[in-house]
Amino acid sequence: MNQLKNKQVLLISRPVGMPTQQNFEFKDIPVVEAKEGQVVVRTLYLSVDPYMRGRMNDSKSYIPPYQLNEVIAGGLVGEIVESKSELFKAGDKVIGMLGWQLYNTVDAKAVTKIDDSIAPVSAYLSVLGLTGLTAYFGLLDIGQPKEGETVVVSGAAGSVGMFVGQIAKIKGARVVGIAGSDDKCDYLKKELGFDATINYKTTENLDQALEEACPNGVDVYFDNVGGSISDAVMSLLNDYARIPLCGAISSYNSTDGDMGPRIQSRLIKTRSLIKGFVLSDYAARQSEGLQELGKWLTEGKLKYEETVVEGFDNVVEAFLQLFQGANLGKMLVKVSDSEF
Repeated sequence: MNQLKNKQVLLISRPVGMPTQQNFEFKDIPVVEAKEGQVVVRTLYLSVDPYMRGRMNDSKSYIPPYQLNEVIAGGLVGEIVESKSELFKAGDKVIGMLGWQLYNTVDAKAVTKIDDSIAPVSAYLSVLGLTGLTAYFGLLDIGQPKEGETVVVSGAAGSVGMFVGQIAKIKGARVVGIAGSDDKCDYLKKELGFDATINYKTTENLDQALEEACPNGVDVYFDNVGGSISDAVMSLLNDYARIPLCGAISSYNSTDGDMGPRIQSRLIKTRSLIKGFVLSDYAARQSEGLQELGKWLTEGKLKYEETVVEGFDNVVEAFLQLFQGANLGKMLVKVSDSEF
């Protein structure tokens, strides 16, 4: 391991508003030798996700904040290059919540072996990973779409939204996707089978566009963005509508607070359910979700897209691009190839 060179990304200051490159620092460090029961994992792909922005604030949440001057951690797929555990051998592909580093030396139980004969390893960070499972449980457990109902998805071309829409179609629902470009909207309709789409950036009257796209109202709203888009959807809720609340990316970098219409009266009148959730709520059921997602993927009922940024030195830039809507599907950083 001594001949290998390692590098990591640290959070050195807490962002105020939109993060910048100055909030991060790249640092060269040695590769730590594996001890008994440990493995050395070489990073193949890193996942950058909107929820990471919340962890950069020093505030209480469902997951502890990042500490200053420590390595940032997130979803990662890698390859074992050294093993001192009976659980793994060199060459095994694994997934885990590990540091933004070229190499991670961790206890063997911190990673899980994946099967790259089923799908490319990167898929375990999207359709067979956090985003696919988030869509699966949020939509089916909270949204519970029924055949013929109308499901609206915001952030529909993102790494969660595109799976929400496809799963809703599998369940027989009518699906309306809201995205931020004509190309994304075309992809959702032509490639993924969404019934209607709205480009919120170019639509002059979002309320009118939603009314036209949802003539029978909204039964399920899968909310990935919050803000004015969600305000507009709320006015179309049917009785007993369900709202899985997955994300609020529109406000993650806000410094003024997130103000909007009061929704309590409408929720009471329609007897609607709104429920926030995170994937860890379903930790005990992940094998169920993976089995179903894998089956649909094999059957050709699920498609997935990745926006891949090449090179470890570009990981911060890839993260910042999330808040510019630069990604179609999952945003990944390809760090190295699987051969060594």
